[in-house]
Amino acid sequence: MFFEKKRVHIDDNNSDVLLKSIIYNQAVKQNYTIDKELIILCIGTDRSTGDSLGPLTGTLLKKLPFFNANIIGTVHNPVHASNLKEIIELINTKYNNPFIIAIDAGLGKQSSVGFIDVKKGPLQPGTGVNKKLPEIGDMHITGLVNIGGYMEYLVLQSTRLSIVLKMAETISSALEMAVNTFHKEMSAID
Repeated sequence: MFFEKKRVHIDDNNSDVLLKSIIYNQAVKQNYTIDKELIILCIGTDRSTGDSLGPLTGTLLKKLPFFNANIIGTVHNPVHASNLKEIIELINTKYNNPFIIAIDAGLGKQSSVGFIDVKKGPLQPGTGVNKKLPEIGDMHITGLVNIGGYMEYLVLQSTRLSIVLKMAETISSALEMAVNTFHKEMSAID
Protein backbone atom coordinates (compact mmCIF):
# COMPACT_ATOMS: atom_id res chain seq x y z
CA MET A 1 0.00 0.00 0.00
CA PHE A 2 1.21 3.50 -0.88
CA PHE A 3 1.98 5.67 2.15
CA GLU A 4 1.88 9.41 1.61
CA LYS A 5 4.39 11.28 3.74
CA LYS A 6 2.76 14.07 5.75
CA ARG A 7 5.65 15.12 7.96
CA VAL A 8 9.21 16.31 7.64
CA HIS A 9 11.97 16.56 10.21
CA ILE A 10 13.81 19.88 10.31
CA ASP A 11 17.14 18.05 10.06
CA ASP A 12 16.17 16.23 6.83
CA ASN A 13 18.18 17.26 3.77
CA ASN A 14 16.10 19.81 1.82
CA SER A 15 13.42 19.81 4.53
CA ASP A 16 11.83 22.96 3.06
CA VAL A 17 11.56 21.39 -0.42
CA LEU A 18 10.07 18.20 1.03
CA LEU A 19 7.63 20.23 3.14
CA LYS A 20 6.68 22.35 0.11
CA SER A 21 5.57 19.19 -1.73
CA ILE A 22 3.50 18.01 1.23
CA ILE A 23 1.83 21.42 1.65
CA TYR A 24 1.17 21.70 -2.08
CA ASN A 25 -0.33 18.19 -2.33
CA GLN A 26 -2.52 18.66 0.74
CA ALA A 27 -3.82 22.02 -0.53
CA VAL A 28 -4.67 20.46 -3.91
CA LYS A 29 -6.54 17.65 -2.12
CA GLN A 30 -8.42 20.31 -0.15
CA ASN A 31 -9.42 21.95 -3.47
CA TYR A 32 -7.39 25.12 -3.06
CA THR A 33 -7.32 27.27 -6.19
CA ILE A 34 -5.77 30.72 -6.63
CA ASP A 35 -9.18 32.33 -7.11
CA LYS A 36 -9.69 31.85 -3.35
CA GLU A 37 -7.97 34.30 -1.03
CA LEU A 38 -5.22 32.51 0.86
CA ILE A 39 -4.77 33.23 4.55
CA ILE A 40 -1.81 31.97 6.54
CA LEU A 41 -2.96 32.15 10.16
CA CYS A 42 0.05 31.97 12.47
CA ILE A 43 -1.05 31.15 16.01
CA GLY A 44 1.05 31.50 19.15
CA THR A 45 2.59 34.03 21.46
CA ASP A 46 5.86 35.90 21.69
CA ARG A 47 5.80 35.39 25.48
CA SER A 48 6.76 31.72 25.32
CA THR A 49 9.69 30.38 23.34
CA GLY A 50 7.98 27.10 22.46
CA ASP A 51 4.73 28.76 21.48
CA SER A 52 6.39 31.39 19.27
CA LEU A 53 6.51 29.18 16.16
CA GLY A 54 3.41 30.75 14.60
CA PRO A 55 4.40 34.39 15.21
CA LEU A 56 7.99 33.78 14.04
CA THR A 57 6.71 32.11 10.86
CA GLY A 58 4.30 34.98 10.22
CA THR A 59 7.08 37.52 10.73
CA LEU A 60 9.36 35.72 8.26
CA LEU A 61 6.54 35.49 5.70
CA LYS A 62 5.74 39.21 6.07
CA LYS A 63 9.35 40.02 5.13
CA LEU A 64 9.03 38.26 1.76
CA PRO A 65 8.66 40.93 -0.93
CA PHE A 66 6.27 39.05 -3.25
CA PHE A 67 4.42 36.52 -1.08
CA ASN A 68 0.91 36.23 -2.47
CA ALA A 69 -1.11 35.49 0.67
CA ASN A 70 -2.60 37.29 3.66
CA ILE A 71 -0.52 36.70 6.79
CA ILE A 72 -2.26 37.03 10.13
CA GLY A 73 -0.15 36.62 13.26
CA THR A 74 3.37 37.95 13.75
CA VAL A 75 5.73 38.59 16.63
CA HIS A 76 4.45 42.18 16.78
CA ASN A 77 0.76 41.25 16.37
CA PRO A 78 0.34 37.68 17.62
CA VAL A 79 -2.81 35.58 17.41
CA HIS A 80 -3.21 33.76 20.72
CA ALA A 81 -5.77 32.34 23.13
CA SER A 82 -6.96 35.79 24.25
CA ASN A 83 -7.75 37.16 20.78
CA LEU A 84 -8.36 34.05 18.63
CA LYS A 85 -12.17 34.35 18.65
CA GLU A 86 -11.91 38.02 17.67
CA ILE A 87 -9.48 37.20 14.83
CA ILE A 88 -11.77 34.45 13.51
CA GLU A 89 -14.70 36.89 13.52
CA LEU A 90 -12.55 39.43 11.66
CA ILE A 91 -11.61 36.82 9.04
CA ASN A 92 -15.26 35.83 8.59
CA THR A 93 -16.24 39.49 8.15
CA LYS A 94 -13.39 40.61 5.92
CA TYR A 95 -12.93 37.60 3.62
CA ASN A 96 -15.42 35.69 1.50
CA ASN A 97 -14.77 31.95 1.80
CA PRO A 98 -10.95 32.11 2.03
CA PHE A 99 -8.63 29.11 2.12
CA ILE A 100 -6.93 29.09 5.52
CA ILE A 101 -3.69 27.37 6.44
CA ALA A 102 -3.27 27.52 10.21
CA ILE A 103 0.17 27.18 11.82
CA ASP A 104 0.90 26.42 15.46
CA ALA A 105 3.44 24.79 17.74
CA GLY A 106 2.68 21.43 19.28
CA LEU A 107 3.98 19.05 21.90
CA GLY A 108 4.47 15.34 21.30
CA LYS A 109 6.49 12.25 22.05
CA GLN A 110 10.28 12.52 22.33
CA SER A 111 10.60 10.72 18.98
CA SER A 112 8.39 13.35 17.28
CA VAL A 113 10.22 16.48 18.43
CA GLY A 114 11.60 18.30 15.39
CA PHE A 115 8.91 17.08 13.01
CA ILE A 116 6.60 19.38 11.10
CA ASP A 117 3.20 17.79 10.37
CA VAL A 118 0.78 18.84 7.64
CA LYS A 119 -2.84 17.73 8.03
CA LYS A 120 -6.16 18.39 6.39
CA GLY A 121 -8.95 20.05 8.29
CA PRO A 122 -8.96 22.63 11.03
CA LEU A 123 -6.31 23.19 13.67
CA GLN A 124 -7.38 22.79 17.27
CA PRO A 125 -5.11 25.30 19.01
CA GLY A 126 -4.39 24.92 22.70
CA THR A 127 -4.77 21.14 22.90
CA GLY A 128 -1.13 20.74 23.97
CA VAL A 129 -1.84 22.82 27.09
CA ASN A 130 -5.37 21.49 27.65
CA LYS A 131 -7.16 24.64 26.45
CA LYS A 132 -10.43 24.51 24.53
CA LEU A 133 -10.18 27.12 21.77
CA PRO A 134 -12.11 27.46 18.50
CA GLU A 135 -10.77 25.39 15.64
CA ILE A 136 -9.76 27.08 12.40
CA GLY A 137 -8.39 26.28 8.96
CA ASP A 138 -8.89 24.21 5.85
CA MET A 139 -5.56 22.57 6.61
CA HIS A 140 -2.89 23.07 9.25
CA ILE A 141 0.82 22.83 9.91
CA THR A 142 2.08 21.87 13.35
CA GLY A 143 5.71 22.03 14.46
CA LEU A 144 6.41 19.62 17.31
CA VAL A 145 8.74 21.74 19.40
CA ASN A 146 9.02 19.71 22.61
CA ILE A 147 7.73 16.81 24.72
CA GLY A 148 4.14 16.85 25.94
CA GLY A 149 2.33 15.14 28.78
CA TYR A 150 3.66 16.89 31.87
CA MET A 151 3.85 20.56 32.94
CA GLU A 152 3.17 21.76 29.40
CA TYR A 153 3.48 25.48 30.15
CA LEU A 154 6.91 25.00 31.72
CA VAL A 155 7.98 22.80 28.80
CA LEU A 156 6.94 25.49 26.31
CA GLN A 157 8.77 28.15 28.33
CA SER A 158 11.99 26.12 28.32
CA THR A 159 11.92 25.07 24.66
CA ARG A 160 15.09 25.93 22.75
CA LEU A 161 14.66 28.94 20.48
CA SER A 162 16.98 27.33 17.90
CA ILE A 163 14.52 24.51 17.14
CA VAL A 164 11.59 26.93 16.92
CA LEU A 165 13.47 29.32 14.63
CA LYS A 166 14.67 26.48 12.39
CA MET A 167 11.07 25.26 12.09
CA ALA A 168 9.80 28.76 11.31
CA GLU A 169 12.45 29.17 8.60
CA THR A 170 11.60 25.77 7.11
CA ILE A 171 7.84 26.42 7.13
CA SER A 172 8.11 29.93 5.69
CA SER A 173 10.45 28.77 2.92
CA ALA A 174 8.17 25.83 2.09
CA LEU A 175 5.07 28.04 2.01
CA GLU A 176 6.81 30.55 -0.24
CA MET A 177 7.69 27.78 -2.71
CA ALA A 178 4.22 26.18 -2.52
CA VAL A 179 2.38 29.47 -3.11
CA ASN A 180 4.71 30.37 -6.00
CA THR A 181 4.09 26.93 -7.53
CA PHE A 182 0.32 27.40 -7.28
CA HIS A 183 0.48 30.72 -9.06
CA LYS A 184 2.80 29.46 -11.80
CA GLU A 185 0.70 26.37 -12.49
CA MET A 186 -2.67 28.09 -12.26
CA SER A 187 -1.49 30.97 -14.47
CA ALA A 188 -0.33 28.47 -17.09
CA ILE A 189 -3.85 26.99 -17.18
CA ASP A 190 -5.51 30.38 -17.80
